[in-house]
Amino acid sequence: MRILIAPDKFAGTLTAAQAADAIARGWLRRRPDDVVDLCPMSDGGPGFVGALNQALGGELRSVEVPGLAGGMVRADYLLVGSTAYLESAQAVGLDQQAPTERSPMVNSTVGLGLLIRAALDAGSKRIVVGVGGTATNDGGAGLLAALGATATGARLDAGPAGLSGLQAVDLAAPLQALSGVELVVASDVDTQLLGLIGATKTFGPQKGLTEEELLIADAHLQRFAESADRKLATAAGAGAGGGIGYALMLLGGVREPGVALIAETLVLAERAASADLVLTGEGSFDFSSRAGKVPYGVAEVAGAALRPCVVLAGQVLIGSREMRALGIESGYAMTDLVGEERSFAEPAEALADLAERVARTWALGE
Repeated sequence: MRILIAPDKFAGTLTAAQAADAIARGWLRRRPDDVVDLCPMSDGGPGFVGALNQALGGELRSVEVPGLAGGMVRADYLLVGSTAYLESAQAVGLDQQAPTERSPMVNSTVGLGLLIRAALDAGSKRIVVGVGGTATNDGGAGLLAALGATATGARLDAGPAGLSGLQAVDLAAPLQALSGVELVVASDVDTQLLGLIGATKTFGPQKGLTEEELLIADAHLQRFAESADRKLATAAGAGAGGGIGYALMLLGGVREPGVALIAETLVLAERAASADLVLTGEGSFDFSSRAGKVPYGVAEVAGAALRPCVVLAGQVLIGSREMRALGIESGYAMTDLVGEERSFAEPAEALADLAERVARTWALGE
């Protein structure tokens, strides 16, 4: 058998590459003569640059940018010809702050703007920004400030709280900086910027916003949108990364689903067509997986190739009927096999054990 292994990261425990290695190791323990094709994936969040680097090669360049917890952090961008691939999570990611120490009202996307500036200084004519896994909710105002945008009555570089009192925004400098540059927003969500289905309400709680702060932050972003472009705030993907999508769209960015971009770059369709079985996975397989996440994207590709797709996850929170609606044959959870404690304490070995178990069920001829 030939097995295509195309997982996302297992958030907080395994990178996509580590997850793919663990799944392959477990499968081959049961089926040592099978051929495994490892294809770590990303939806635009953490692991985006790494997945592209593995597929495309290119040159990784490092930039020191202001971190969300103080001090400087390293963020890489991948240069392939005149195209630069960036990952928002490296500059302004959730993992920079412990859950109890997050400051979403003042966290700024300035670091991402400086990363974009570095890519521009390197001569990039196409910049692809993976948007996801961020700890920011400033509508990308800090990003714009780092590229030269100015404001009247407010600070663009001080998180959503800094937008209080905003009267006007001048985007002339960043628009000039990006003149002639193709800008792509690679995101995993269709969320708009404002309102009940917007960035703040949907993702603010996981970034640490309280119920009271949700209303305040959204009001500040509404003021920001009215000063910049209110209509664009309703665009699909404008709310990605707490509004990073919106800021990039203000500068002419065009949104592409992150999974589709990665799948095309990694020639996933051809690799699925040559496989007998496709394995994918993520930390938590739930209803949000349909909103541009890796398992759903991989399942679509597998379905088009008429190949069965199976999910291996830390936990599985949807039933078999819902899985079939997503184009997935079955889902298997590490927590069901080895328990929650071991799943977190030894994630790679737990995932390998799960893959070995799945091999017993799905191996042809057994």
